[in-house]
Amino acid sequence: MSANTVIHRIVRPAVRAVAPTGIRPNTITTMRLITGIAAAVAFAWDAGFWQHVGAAIFLLSMLLDRADGELARSTGQTSAAGHRYDLFSDCFSNIIAFLGIGIGQMVHLGFTGPLLGALAGVAIGAIFYQLHVMRIGTLRGYDLAPGITIDPDDLLALVPVLVWVGATVPMLWAAAIITPGAALYLAIAGTRHARVRS
Repeated sequence: MSANTVIHRIVRPAVRAVAPTGIRPNTITTMRLITGIAAAVAFAWDAGFWQHVGAAIFLLSMLLDRADGELARSTGQTSAAGHRYDLFSDCFSNIIAFLGIGIGQMVHLGFTGPLLGALAGVAIGAIFYQLHVMRIGTLRGYDLAPGITIDPDDLLALVPVLVWVGATVPMLWAAAIITPGAALYLAIAGTRHARVRS
């Protein structure tokens, strides 16, 4: 995963400002986890005002996700335990965000909403497990233009945008179809790669 994506560069000035204060990367990771949980609760509250609030909190949570690693690298505080905590926080926050969105959309989709949210959330968890535990693939940054690099993970920044423009239901359907498909593809590609290496 790249450490110089657009979102990393957005948070870098704030990280430089807080680095001298002695705040630790795990503190920011904890803030990421708390805001991730808060976003999921707001998403689940309703399909109107609170989903918009949840989107704003989710975006803040994503920025904190990038800030903790940026702070760890810039201050020499990287550790295996901190990296594991960061991965857990990211995975958990993303899973429950989609569960929350699905619950909030029950007013439009009935029980299909939570089902779609669960499908997307479980698939996100599966992808994290495949990439970070089984190590059957990698996420790399993609250069869209000179100085503009994104990770596939950065695409989650579209979640708040789609909520704000009123495209939550199509986004939920797309996430429930595309994300399990990506998890399945990664599993098949990883199995083939393992066979070739054997």
